[in-house]
Amino acid sequence: MKRIGFILKVRQDKLEEYKEHHKAVWPEMLDALRRTGWHNYSIFAREDGLLFGYFEVPESLQAAQAGMSKEVINAKWQEFMAPYFENLGGLHPDEGMVELEEVFHLD
Repeated sequence: MKRIGFILKVRQDKLEEYKEHHKAVWPEMLDALRRTGWHNYSIFAREDGLLFGYFEVPESLQAAQAGMSKEVINAKWQEFMAPYFENLGGLHPDEGMVELEEVFHLD
């Protein structure tokens, strides 16, 4: 299992609304994440909208993204969430994840 850490930036003025949407992620989206191998997924937010995400996948971030790109519900979720983010340069939020290098882990 590969551990993935990433950052993204939500517009500060949209952060509360973003958090509300994540209290009720669409069941079809949750099913797609599970089906494509995303496990132990968490997102943490700082007051200014900086997000840190963590999840575990069998292979890599790229393989996890490739699996989700085949899911129709993912395209809908990404379109729905895109207005909340800064600096995506036309990418969907899941394509704008900046993967972080793991430098320490303690089991």
